[in-house]
Amino acid sequence: MQTKKLYLSSTDKKIAGVCGGIGERFEIEPTLIRLAFIFLTIMTGIIPGVVMYISFWIIIPKSHKNTKA
Repeated sequence: MQTKKLYLSSTDKKIAGVCGGIGERFEIEPTLIRLAFIFLTIMTGIIPGVVMYISFWIIIPKSHKNTKA
């Protein structure tokens, strides 16, 4: 069984592709990931959520496959 790796999405991104990549990796609708992230960011204060998103943006590698036509 091949395990999927986490990459920034190159096709389903609004800002950097973090939520789209997480959605692709775990086969969850990226819109649900975005809504959950926004909700958690508001509930815990804006700054921790923004710092976490930027950290993910830096840490998660870009996709090697070119899926854009």
